Amino acid sequence: MSKNINLISDPWKDYELIDSGDNRKLERYGSIILIRPETQAIWKPSKPDEWKKAKGEFRWSDGKGAWRGDDMPESWELSWGDVRFYIKPTSFKHTGIFPEQAPNWQWLKERVGALQNSQVLNLFGYTGIATIVTAQSGAFVTHADASKQANGWTKENAELSGVPGDKIRYMVDDALKFAEREVRRGKVYDGIILDPPAFGRGPKGEVWRIEEDLPKLMESLKKLLSPKKGSFLLLNGYAAGYSPLSFLQATEDFFKKEDIEFGELQIKEAVSERRVPSGIYARFVIN
Repeated sequence: MSKNINLISDPWKDYELIDSGDNRKLERYGSIILIRPETQAIWKPSKPDEWKKAKGEFRWSDGKGAWRGDDMPESWELSWGDVRFYIKPTSFKHTGIFPEQAPNWQWLKERVGALQNSQVLNLFGYTGIATIVTAQSGAFVTHADASKQANGWTKENAELSGVPGDKIRYMVDDALKFAEREVRRGKVYDGIILDPPAFGRGPKGEVWRIEEDLPKLMESLKKLLSPKKGSFLLLNGYAAGYSPLSFLQATEDFFKKEDIEFGELQIKEAVSERRVPSGIYARFVIN
């Protein structure tokens, strides 16, 4: 029986959503306050004075984006639980983490903790917070991303978090091609994480379009996921323009017997009940 559950990311020591509105959000990353665009925030800000404390703001102009701010560092360290990582504001407005994923990080920690000697695959792994969470919880993780730079960032985060080098296998590869090769090799994973973009390119120029390629990828993942009790799959989407119901039904196509949780990923403001919709997910555990 599927369950529609919205996952809410509350503030933690090193991160909070201070305010939002006018198509922007005001966030604190450690001691640094930043302003970033947010198309979901079509309401008015409630704390106008707080915005004056920002060290930097990302703005779009003539189709190009850039950070503005004289006092903003190039990088700094943050943590979530035992996971440590570097924040590095990028030319695509991102900072290296997606705070809305915190409830999924906790879920992964619990799922992997319930398994022994597990093998986990993280596709479109980006800077590797989910990879580090699962490695710290006892899994050997295969981390795959098309970006050599993202894999390097993950390695830096893993070293900062004290993860032994032999706990993570790094692959600079196209997600679909890699998954299909793993199927041919007869590989099986106890957990699979994927966070596909709406559009992307592989390291050799391969084109990823979620509407065409996600079903192909899920077909391979069906073969790669172990059928044993406790195995799990987590599908995330950031700003892909789809409903959570789309992810549910895309998952049900290939995992018909599983009880799937699905919904929005939302970030709650620190001192109000307002929440910013920030993504969608579908996930399940084999019982």
